[in-house]
Amino acid sequence: MTKAEMGRFSISRDEDTSSNSSNSDDLSQDYQPSKLAMQSYADVDSENQNFLLEHGFGKKKYETEYQPGTTSFGMSVFNLSNAIVGSGILGLSYAMANTGIALFMILLTFVAIVSLYSIHLLLKTANEGGSLLYEQLGMKAFGLPGKLAASGSVTMQNIGAMSSYLYIVKYELPLVIKTLLGIEGDTGEWYLNGDYLVLMVSIILILPLSLLKNLGYLGYTSGFSLLCMVFFLIVVIYKKFQIPCPGGLEHDIMNMTLNSTLTHLASATTHTSQEHVASNLTSDDMCKPKYFVLNSQTVYAVPILTFSFVCHPAVLPIYEELKGRSRKTMMNVSNVSFFAMFIMYMLAALFGYLTFYGNVEPELLHTYSNVIGSDVILLIVRLAVLLAVTLTVPVVIFPIRSSINQLLCANKEFSWLRHIIITVVVLGFTITLVIFVPTIRDIFGFIGASAAAMLIFILPSAFYIKLVKKESMKSVQKIGATLFLICGLFVMCTCMALIILDWTHTTATDGH
Repeated sequence: MTKAEMGRFSISRDEDTSSNSSNSDDLSQDYQPSKLAMQSYADVDSENQNFLLEHGFGKKKYETEYQPGTTSFGMSVFNLSNAIVGSGILGLSYAMANTGIALFMILLTFVAIVSLYSIHLLLKTANEGGSLLYEQLGMKAFGLPGKLAASGSVTMQNIGAMSSYLYIVKYELPLVIKTLLGIEGDTGEWYLNGDYLVLMVSIILILPLSLLKNLGYLGYTSGFSLLCMVFFLIVVIYKKFQIPCPGGLEHDIMNMTLNSTLTHLASATTHTSQEHVASNLTSDDMCKPKYFVLNSQTVYAVPILTFSFVCHPAVLPIYEELKGRSRKTMMNVSNVSFFAMFIMYMLAALFGYLTFYGNVEPELLHTYSNVIGSDVILLIVRLAVLLAVTLTVPVVIFPIRSSINQLLCANKEFSWLRHIIITVVVLGFTITLVIFVPTIRDIFGFIGASAAAMLIFILPSAFYIKLVKKESMKSVQKIGATLFLICGLFVMCTCMALIILDWTHTTATDGH
């Protein structure tokens, strides 16, 4: 993105930190010749009075380049909510089964509050740092290393998310087609091959939507995607009262469900999952809800929840296109989105857990399939989830493309050719990963442990500490950000250590 394009970004004067910020003072000193242009802009949009200008901008060029946000509050909520919700919702019941209801609720509340605080820091930093781009904030804070850290984290996290979505398409869509056509078993037909299907879906649906220039247009598909997830939640609640306690299930049936390929998306290994389910099947109180659970799988609950709330790469692009841009309005967008997703996550996890208790699988849909078999409502749910994750992929591609643009072509004008090439390369790489890598579990776990911790904890707090000059290091805000940074480093190191131990344990087990 060019310097000229950066001139159109406007960030409102923050009530609590920006009204007398150092950046505001600097701007007023550096751009006194442009007061007439500033006044002209203020007349157009009186709410946005603190904005960004590059050196050498004259009145005519500034007025030509400025473009206000056009996405409404509701559409912004849809976009951010859709960036939050995703494949993670299918694993929350499994997380609750391995933590207990009370501990899960504590962790869910903690992660939601921490994620919102992280967005709060990010928006304040964008206001003080004078940029609505993650990579430029990194550049201003720590130079090239900061820019590379921001760009790498955004790209890794979103490619991991895209991979999980496309894996769901790869393994769920063939089952839907088999059910619709009444096919049992593997007949070898090409239209039942998940590799072909994920390629076709990507070319026909995902690529055209990903090529859109403005994120706001995807608000309609985001809203439809959220409706699909709401329908999934309704069915999960309905099935709780329809399916009896699965305590009488045969051990071999539950073992068969654990062999599903989608368990590669889980953080735990299949071997430990089988041992866990076997112990649950022999338990006398299997159909009684547990409030606190500690076992070998409990440690994976935090990474699952953290991944479920990561939306930070999409926050600044959505903020950029928000109509009547201001930090207060964007925080309201974030609050509404997080509250809605918190309720959805809580209900989906609770009713999924209370349906299957300790027998719930890492991927909830497969638990339903193997317990009740073919079902019309379940088929519709599968279609809804497939549509939801398919329509989420284009939203995820936007921050990846923006990150790559800022890293490689920051000073170049917008080019449709470059726009198309980056989109095709990113989507093609992700499809290749999904098709040719036999298991995504290790890649998924590594990206979740590293990039998610960077985006939620480390980068927002580090940028805030470095760029917000008004507050001293002894202030409550800076102390809080410092503790937040330390907490992020601890979470990342702990998760990475657990993943390495898991790899070592898996290798040793396979060696025997």
